Amino acid sequence: MRLLLDEDMPHVFRDYLPGHDVSTVQYMGWDRKQNGELLALARNQFDVLITLDQKIPYQQNLTDSDVGIVVLIAGTDNVDALRTLVPQIIETLPSIKRGEVVRIYPQR
Repeated sequence: MRLLLDEDMPHVFRDYLPGHDVSTVQYMGWDRKQNGELLALARNQFDVLITLDQKIPYQQNLTDSDVGIVVLIAGTDNVDALRTLVPQIIETLPSIKRGEVVRIYPQR
């Protein structure tokens, strides 16, 4: 699966998603793009956008041609905290559909 890490995600998080083709917004040269433009660019090259930005689903009218969006509700961009969400991310990826938003919360 082709995954795009939003600019709010630590680059090293790529290493925690083995078996997937993972890139970052910065690597693609898309940093500082508005969310709508970013989604339009990602549409043809990625399956899922992983982000910490909880506003994206409310700011964009997603369609079935847009990438799926995984929003991590972690309260931090600390990679150690985000790493605890990896099992849930991996479990979610096979079933996420284009234009769908999935929120992942820390396990209690």
